Amino acid sequence: MAGRGGAARPAGRDPDRDGAPICPCGTISLWHGTVQSNQNSQQISDWYSFSHIIHGFIFYGLSRWLMPRAPLWAALAVAIGIEGAWEILENSPVIIDRYREVTMAYGYAGDSVLNSVSDAGFMILGFLAASRMRWWTTVTLALAFELFTLWAIRDNLTLNILMLVSPIEAVKEWQAGG
Repeated sequence: MAGRGGAARPAGRDPDRDGAPICPCGTISLWHGTVQSNQNSQQISDWYSFSHIIHGFIFYGLSRWLMPRAPLWAALAVAIGIEGAWEILENSPVIIDRYREVTMAYGYAGDSVLNSVSDAGFMILGFLAASRMRWWTTVTLALAFELFTLWAIRDNLTLNILMLVSPIEAVKEWQAGG
């Protein structure tokens, strides 16, 4: 995650939020449902928790495909490593600035440590759930999560990836509309 302490910070970074252990507001909440707020990605869960559950679904499916003989615990360990690496990258200046430039996350300043750890926990939940469900149930649930968050906040894992990799101005404008 972004360094704290006396190191120089890129312009536009918020030293009160960059990698803070908990929300700078001083509270810990189980759920925070307002996307455009200073508590988004700061609490235990939020709308993007659904995406992290889907990460777990995806990592489970990939592990069974790429490591079919590996024990579940070994595949889960690899998935935790990948999710941890993503959380570090997601909270780096390059990704935070990219989110600000091309997605609906205009004031995004990175996740709190609490939220990053919770995101990894949601990935683990998704991974273990996928290990117990039939593949079609997992796919159906992932699609339901994607459609639900698309409807509720005009954002989801698919749009996050699209907007980070190949932003579409019309999508950004549609997301900002509601």
